[in-house]
Amino acid sequence: MLKKSFIVSFVACTAMLSSCSSEDNFVKDDFTVAEKQYEMMLNQATDLTNFPRTTNPDGSVKGTDIWDWTQGFFPGGLWYMYEYTQKPEWKAAAEKWTEALEEAKFLTQHHDVGFVMYCSYGNAVRLEKDTAKINKYNKILIQSAESALTRYDEKVGLIKSWNDKMSWDGKTLWTYPVIIDNMMNLELLFYVSKLTGDPKYRNVAISHADKTMTNHFRTDYSTYHVVDYDAKTGEVLHQQTNQGYSDNSTWSRGQGWAIYGYTLMYRETKDPKYLEHAKNVADFFIHHPNLPEDKIPYWDFNVEQHGYTPDWDYKGQNKLDYIPRDASAASLAASAMLELSTYTKEEGKTYFAAAEHILKSLSSEEYLAEPGTNSGFILKHSVGSFPHNNEIDVPLIYADYYFLEALLRYHQLK
Repeated sequence: MLKKSFIVSFVACTAMLSSCSSEDNFVKDDFTVAEKQYEMMLNQATDLTNFPRTTNPDGSVKGTDIWDWTQGFFPGGLWYMYEYTQKPEWKAAAEKWTEALEEAKFLTQHHDVGFVMYCSYGNAVRLEKDTAKINKYNKILIQSAESALTRYDEKVGLIKSWNDKMSWDGKTLWTYPVIIDNMMNLELLFYVSKLTGDPKYRNVAISHADKTMTNHFRTDYSTYHVVDYDAKTGEVLHQQTNQGYSDNSTWSRGQGWAIYGYTLMYRETKDPKYLEHAKNVADFFIHHPNLPEDKIPYWDFNVEQHGYTPDWDYKGQNKLDYIPRDASAASLAASAMLELSTYTKEEGKTYFAAAEHILKSLSSEEYLAEPGTNSGFILKHSVGSFPHNNEIDVPLIYADYYFLEALLRYHQLK
């Protein structure tokens, strides 16, 4: 129930307060915009089997069912709206959309049950005061964790992300693919381990994080997106990409998942190796020479370094006269670095400042939607999968989710 409610000492907060001023009212202003946008969203999204994800070409809201991976972010965002505003109408909406996800506790066809159920039910348990509802939600989370464990193989020591899948370029068949995003599903396992007293969930999370730390990172702490394993031996077969520019480039949202994932690993275990790794991965992000001045990354850190020109043609598709940014990568990295800043001393100031810079950029008119526009989504300019020509420079529900989470964390630290 302490999910994301990390405790910050008075001394640490005082150190951070040196940058406080009235100009930081952007948090209040952003939530004002968010309320207007999500009121608009709720007026459009009336089908509880269709969870907002992005927009269609005509500007209408494009949703997904409960068996995808993004459906927990909208109810999770509604819980964050309630947490900040304390308005009962946001709590009612959050409960309604969260409870509509219950059957997803049996999601086993891919790894994202943690995303789906912990962003929604995890926040519900944290903010709900009704004991009967908390007990009900906890049972759902226990089953969700059991579903996650069906994809774990002790021989490999990792939770399998996808079933057999061809690489995006059609050249490689992955039979035990693990993606860096999978680090985000471990939070559910730690929670259920504490809830039940059963260490099996925690042990799987630690095994997964350790193997990922060994095989998903280059010497400069940049990430591979996909690592494919031999299911019989556990050996690495391929280190490739699915949504990045190339196998050896650094997909910006993947780097964000890594910062977040190893920060939560340190929170849950207090093992210093995870803290050190989280810092190194964050340093790659914030000090990369190809990170724009506003600290909102391109969809891949290396794309400009590989001949991207105004008439650049990405493998026969997506001719654009600009390099798309990814606000979703920025928002989740900001949220992660705010938490990371509380676990370090001198370096913490750097992570806090970087996150603050990102949040202020996302709060500008360049990225923050004008109320009544953007189909009700809060942020503009995110990228789903450029290589698949899918969701390019559009709003994405998970960008909103991590933006709201980051705003709350920033507000609490201030």
